[in-house]
Amino acid sequence: MSVELQLLVCAVALTLIQVVVAVVGSITQVGMPPLMGNRQGLAEFTGWVGRAHRAHRNMLESLVIFAILVLVAHAAGREDATTALGAQIFLWARLAFAVIYIAGIPYLRTVAWAVALTGLMLIFKQVI
Repeated sequence: MSVELQLLVCAVALTLIQVVVAVVGSITQVGMPPLMGNRQGLAEFTGWVGRAHRAHRNMLESLVIFAILVLVAHAAGREDATTALGAQIFLWARLAFAVIYIAGIPYLRTVAWAVALTGLMLIFKQVI
């Protein structure tokens, strides 16, 4: 399996870890019974739990783009050192983004997001 595909699997693992963190946080904030219902009338999550949910949703949005780029690069035989570097940059920046976002560090979060975007752009450049 190529480096890019391995990193795609790692990105999926990161996404799963993020949803677990968000769910565990939700349980600590409101308890299990409200979460097991239809969530109608449930207030927005606050603090680090709200940030964990938002970081997870942001990861889902980025994961779609990352997966498409990696799979197209793989199918087209365009994987090379640049796509591998882009995938590595993306994964590490997304890990940093999640930690920074949950910790509540606003400006550094934006930097991590931009670095992850740079990784995506490196892969995109090789695909087109």
